[in-house]
Amino acid sequence: METKTTQAAFCFLVFLSLWTSVHSLLTAKGVNLEVQALMSIKAALKDPHGVLAKWDSDAADPCSWTMVTCSPDYLVIGLGTPSQSLSGILSPSIGNLTNLQSVLLQNNNISGPLPTELGGLSKLQTLDLSDNLFTGDIPLSLANLESLQYLRLNNNSLSGAIPLSMANMTQLTFLDLSSNNLSGPVPRFLAKTFSILGNPMICATGKEQDCNGSKPMPLSLNSNNQDPQSSGRSKSHKIALAFGSSIGCICLLIIGFGVLLWWRQRQNQQIFFDITEQRCEEVCLGNMRRFQFRELQDGTIVAVKRLKDGNAIGGEIQFQTEVEMISLAVHRNLLRLYGFCMTTSERLLVYPYMSNGSVALRLKSKPALDWGTRKRISLGAGRGLLYLHEQCDPKIIHRDVKAANILLDDYCEAVVGDFGLAKLLDHRDSHVTTAVRGTVGHIAPEYLSTGQSSEKTDVFGFGILLLELITGQRALEFGKAANQKGAMLDWVKKIHQEKKLDILVDKDLKGNYDRIELEEIVQVALLCTQYLPGHRPKMSEVVRMLEGDGLAEKWEATQRAEATRCRANEFSSSERYSDLTDDSSVLVQAMELSGPR
Repeated sequence: METKTTQAAFCFLVFLSLWTSVHSLLTAKGVNLEVQALMSIKAALKDPHGVLAKWDSDAADPCSWTMVTCSPDYLVIGLGTPSQSLSGILSPSIGNLTNLQSVLLQNNNISGPLPTELGGLSKLQTLDLSDNLFTGDIPLSLANLESLQYLRLNNNSLSGAIPLSMANMTQLTFLDLSSNNLSGPVPRFLAKTFSILGNPMICATGKEQDCNGSKPMPLSLNSNNQDPQSSGRSKSHKIALAFGSSIGCICLLIIGFGVLLWWRQRQNQQIFFDITEQRCEEVCLGNMRRFQFRELQDGTIVAVKRLKDGNAIGGEIQFQTEVEMISLAVHRNLLRLYGFCMTTSERLLVYPYMSNGSVALRLKSKPALDWGTRKRISLGAGRGLLYLHEQCDPKIIHRDVKAANILLDDYCEAVVGDFGLAKLLDHRDSHVTTAVRGTVGHIAPEYLSTGQSSEKTDVFGFGILLLELITGQRALEFGKAANQKGAMLDWVKKIHQEKKLDILVDKDLKGNYDRIELEEIVQVALLCTQYLPGHRPKMSEVVRMLEGDGLAEKWEATQRAEATRCRANEFSSSERYSDLTDDSSVLVQAMELSGPR
């Protein structure tokens, strides 16, 4: 009995602590304090480029806002709006963002005094307010930032004395107070690198003592009792040592540079092969030919993509796009570029050889891909798209996500390829409007109807890819059997509701799959293929759900939203999308603009 009482008390304390952490950021009226603080910061600033336009006072949390970084616990830990021409003042409300670890507001036009509330941000590690118009004294409270490691206040109009207490900031490794109007004594900073140059009252010429340093300043030595003769010998020895060290360093640099040139010359030896040979099998699709496989002189097998018509405008644009995109995006789940060639008559791209071909090809081949491999492929492709959408700058929209464009290496790891239709998108933009390009069955409805593509366009294509991995069929083939006539996605929803998902599964698996994982992947696919792009999850959420984190909550919330939506006033997905899966050879020919290349 006593044990049960103890366990109950422990559970209550855990619940109480969780409840406290969740509600500690809420006011009595249920308003998130961090949202309130950020809105106060926004109100005090003038935003000519609209980078803060999406900040909404009615938001439950600010973690989806631009220029705001959150922790896994949905606490604001980073605020960064550098080089955005912001003006106005920095609101004291920044002191309410008590979990901040990084503040980057450099290269703007923010004026006024530095808020003393900055000294209350006990977790702050990086503070960069350089190249602004701040005035007044450096707040004494900054010395209370015990975790601060990086501090830049240079190129402002700060005045007054430097707080002597800043000499006690033991964690500070970089400090720049240059180009201000500071005065008074200079503290003995503990920072490994510091600079106060450009302050006329302290360092007018830059030759004064303690104006800058690259390591902790040593204590001054008492040399009153030194012999002048021994001092002179010591000085000459130091000069000789410095001269010898300089000569040695120069010699080492010359030798190293020579070795580097020799190594690069060996590595960059030109490799020639005859592209006119006809013994390599080719399949022509669109403006680009399929890969030819070549063995180089050192035994390396590469894949060579060749432009079919060197004078074709569309193919030329795809070639340039692919070179630019793959040069920007470097990730283990993205196809990397070995090299390329441009002449008056040829356009060649050289890639690593993918021994297992594309996912579309392997789904039709024997032996069939097992369930574990299919799940690993979905995760790899998802991580590649996640990098393009959220970790690459500028972000990239692939616009043609399908099984034929997911390649497999020797270990059947997914590699996203074919960037011929990709588009760059600035992080401040939500979409780009272009002519509709892509493959029927994988094109999102809003892209077809408006020509506007976004990262949610790729999320839709990824959802179709998941269904291809489950069924072993192409999107155009899927849903055309007698019992599947009509809209593919509505049919998938129907059999999911009827709990008959076994009908979906590729027959080549012969029942060797996990039923629970099957239902989870189908749910992710249905979330990704929702009609409205705003309802689809981001790729970061998709990858987390495929890894088993947050799917149940997301699915339940989506089902509740659908239940409360008035069905009489909205078209079903079958009415909106079924015409894209009709058996029309004309439509397929017109819209399947990108094949596996």
